[in-house]
Amino acid sequence: MSSRRDYYRDPHAPKANSLVPGGSMLVVDGESRILMQRRGDSGKWSLPGGAMEIGETLEECAVRETKEETGLDTVITGLLGIYTDPEHVIEYSDGEVRQEFAVTYFGRVVGGELAVSSESTEVRFVGPDELDDLPMHPTVRLRLEHFAERRPRPYLG
Repeated sequence: MSSRRDYYRDPHAPKANSLVPGGSMLVVDGESRILMQRRGDSGKWSLPGGAMEIGETLEECAVRETKEETGLDTVITGLLGIYTDPEHVIEYSDGEVRQEFAVTYFGRVVGGELAVSSESTEVRFVGPDELDDLPMHPTVRLRLEHFAERRPRPYLG
């Protein structure tokens, strides 16, 4: 049993009882592959990222979480979007039910070595041709669609 369950546009989802800012990073390598991790808590593929901690900016959060989850040092190069859909809630085994509040940045690798963390079972750069076959949450697919659209401005929603 996983320690996390995502609900998206599900009328049977539990009511949110918390709102925690989170940051994630969309990093593309020179071969147009996207840095992704397979989460240990859900088994689904996702962009690296996590919850903001007291004393850091959201940008620092995205850089820290990317380092913790992938082993790579990154810098932020832009903003993909702000994702705050109240129809996406995440239920944790401790009783917390969190409404999504995530900012996804663009980033690039400046150092480090690709490595699996305690939060993931696999970490790698994924080719665009592989994305459709990977299990992932619809909100991660939405971010990837926004990236593929080459939007002139960040998504705000």
